Amino acid sequence: MDKNQILITIIIVIYFVITVVIGLLSGRKTKSAAAFTGVALSTFAIVCASTGEWLGGTATTGVSEYGFLYGLSGWWYTIANGIGVLFLGLLFAKLFRSLETGTVPGIIEKFFGVNARTVSCVILTIVMLAVGLSQMIAAGKLGENLLGIPFWISCIAFAVIFIVYTLAGGMNAVASTNVLHLIVMYVGVIVAMIIAIVGAGGFKGFSEGITALGNMPGEKSFWNMFSIGGDRVSSWIIASLLGACTAQAGLQPVLSARNANQARKACIITAFVAAPFGFFTAALGMAARVMYENGTLLPGVEKSVAAKSALPQLMLHGMPPIAGGLVMAAILAAVLSTVSPIILASGTMVTRDIYQRVLHPEASDEKVLKMGRVTTALSGVICCAGAIFLWKASTVLELVYAAYSLRGALFIVVLLGIYWKRSSQRGAICSMILTALVAVSWVAIKIATGRYPIVIGSFAITETYAAVIVAFVTTVIFSLIFPDREKKVA
Repeated sequence: MDKNQILITIIIVIYFVITVVIGLLSGRKTKSAAAFTGVALSTFAIVCASTGEWLGGTATTGVSEYGFLYGLSGWWYTIANGIGVLFLGLLFAKLFRSLETGTVPGIIEKFFGVNARTVSCVILTIVMLAVGLSQMIAAGKLGENLLGIPFWISCIAFAVIFIVYTLAGGMNAVASTNVLHLIVMYVGVIVAMIIAIVGAGGFKGFSEGITALGNMPGEKSFWNMFSIGGDRVSSWIIASLLGACTAQAGLQPVLSARNANQARKACIITAFVAAPFGFFTAALGMAARVMYENGTLLPGVEKSVAAKSALPQLMLHGMPPIAGGLVMAAILAAVLSTVSPIILASGTMVTRDIYQRVLHPEASDEKVLKMGRVTTALSGVICCAGAIFLWKASTVLELVYAAYSLRGALFIVVLLGIYWKRSSQRGAICSMILTALVAVSWVAIKIATGRYPIVIGSFAITETYAAVIVAFVTTVIFSLIFPDREKKVA
């Protein structure tokens, strides 16, 4: 390691120690199964815990890469997340909280029955673990590329940290540590953006450089909010609108609100906390692109490769070590703020929706709490092991997009359960299974052929559109074929 790497490593270690201490201290409030998964949370705690679902590694490294390649339109990623959470808050948060269930599968049971709850639990748990695995890969690669730590060691060290503090405090730990993460994330990326813009020639040089990029062959205006493509923007918005209503990690704190009005209020605040973040990370990528074109960052490196390496190189060579360490902490904070609620959400669903609801409904609170900790720890181990074994597979992140689309498509099933009286349990189960197969197959075909199965002109029917359409059509068809003999009452 050089001096910069050593100083950045020291900053990261200090940050991790502070995170673990906060998580362990919050464990003093976690004495029951309900407290572990979340109960009677304050509005501030809900906002902090829920925001972690929407501002993960993609909102930092991913959006900065989009900024490098497409400009300000990369911001749409967090705007779309904000729109989705606002949609949840305005239309469904009060209803979901009033159902008095702590999980999305529990909501599904209210409208379709216990078997639909079990099937949706399996699907959503796989979705959560896939997303957590992708976050682990991002963190492992960052540790390897920036600090020179072997990928597998980086993953294990990272996993030990978030598993320990999540097990200690459950939802209280997630909420408490996410306060720190959010502060570090926003401060870190804003500081990095300012330093990068200065390095790109100040605001004038940055502005002129970005304007000039739009005049280059094959490039669109980097100021254009749709240069990334209307199909991608619309796909993000649709996936967020629907996914926000079925994302267990984001919804679990909301379902733990003291009352329905508080749940609604917390969602609205969360939307306005999450949405602006992508502006700073996209601008950071744009500044890196100007430096790249000026030859001061990654000279001679192919553009697509430089886009993925620009942020780590900025931290190492484009800013003072302390600032680089702060930015590194911000990126890892984003991952921590996502992975911790993800493994808690996965453990909560398996514990409540399968263990407590189906296998052992008579289990004592002590046993439920123990099982919650076991399944949460196991979820973290799966994410870590999966990242270590699959990180070289180029298809992993593509399949994660299918998982996101599937999560959103399940909300279509929920909507039909709420508003269509003829929706049935067997119809919902068949639809969820078929939608999962279509979402994964859609992405698999794109990976194999290089294009989506259906492209109309220049508009691609992405996995999001395919999953949503299949979810709607199959729920209607199979509900008509297999009607319920007894109507469930929510």
